[in-house]
Amino acid sequence: MKNCERLANLALAGLTLAPLVMKIDPNLNVILTACLTVYVGCYRSVKSTPPSETMSNEHAMRFPLVGSAMLLSLFLLFKFLSKDLVNAVLTCYFFILGIIALSASLLPAIKRFLPDYWNQNLIVWHFPYFRSLEVEFTRLQIVAAIPGTFFCAWYASRKHWLANNILGLAFCIQGIEMLSLGSFKTGAILLGGLFIYDIFWVFFTPVMVSVAKSFDAPIKLLFPTADAARPFSMLGLGDIVIPGIFVALALRFDVSRGKDSQYFKSAFLGYTVGLVLTIIVMNWFQAAQPALLYIVPAVIGFLAAHVLWNGEVKPLMEFDESKTAGATSSEDGTDTKSSNSEDGTDAKLHKKEE
Repeated sequence: MKNCERLANLALAGLTLAPLVMKIDPNLNVILTACLTVYVGCYRSVKSTPPSETMSNEHAMRFPLVGSAMLLSLFLLFKFLSKDLVNAVLTCYFFILGIIALSASLLPAIKRFLPDYWNQNLIVWHFPYFRSLEVEFTRLQIVAAIPGTFFCAWYASRKHWLANNILGLAFCIQGIEMLSLGSFKTGAILLGGLFIYDIFWVFFTPVMVSVAKSFDAPIKLLFPTADAARPFSMLGLGDIVIPGIFVALALRFDVSRGKDSQYFKSAFLGYTVGLVLTIIVMNWFQAAQPALLYIVPAVIGFLAAHVLWNGEVKPLMEFDESKTAGATSSEDGTDTKSSNSEDGTDAKLHKKEE
């Protein structure tokens, strides 16, 4: 981990805890927290092996439709069922997800202090009465899940804004780290679809705002304010994760070419500018704003301008992580076959000499 990554992690942790001891302007808190989360998630997404699964163009096209169906379903559940009942079920669901996300976030820090084989030897557990269902995990994951379990128990019992934010940040970082768009074309399709999705559900219906206020789960970050009538400012996790996976793709594109993070910087700057513009418009009109309305054009626009300036549109549009993964797998297979054939030749020669 580089020094800049360590500083980003420490800054994010300090900023998350700071409202407990001092007053921080919620607008500044929103901007810094979101940008640091994207930065941390992007660098965690850079790994020695390319992602095994990437999003296809078809999945990107369907994503806004699936998201709309889920959003409308939640709206109807809160409208016709008891809000407490729905939130109780959702709390159980996010309790399990929280343990998984927190343990995955803690793994890089914990594994340095434990033996390597704790992270290598898989333990397979079969569900009782359903032997065909199984779960694989390592000893290291069990150790990381212990503090995550206690923390999620605290969240479920208290629903404190700090617990909500820590779980939300874990979801964001893991989402940016694990999700891969595959190509910039797929990313543009996804961001374009969600751009329309966000505008429709915020400006033309009360659904998005209603669900966000009713949904008592870590799907949004809460920032304390000094206003008793509006104690918290909110930012949805989607406004961090969706642009974040596009910015992370720009960073991995830079890394794949062995160059400095030039396009990552332009995409990250675009995200920051879009988020700042969201806060300005929100305070000007004193009304909820669809953040992706400002973030999506800024991220794509800044990156496109930089690529056009450098005259590197073709290599950027041809970049595809799924093909990179396939090429890596075939290279590994070729190496294995070549190694086996060499071993076989050595054995034959050895036998002939005897």
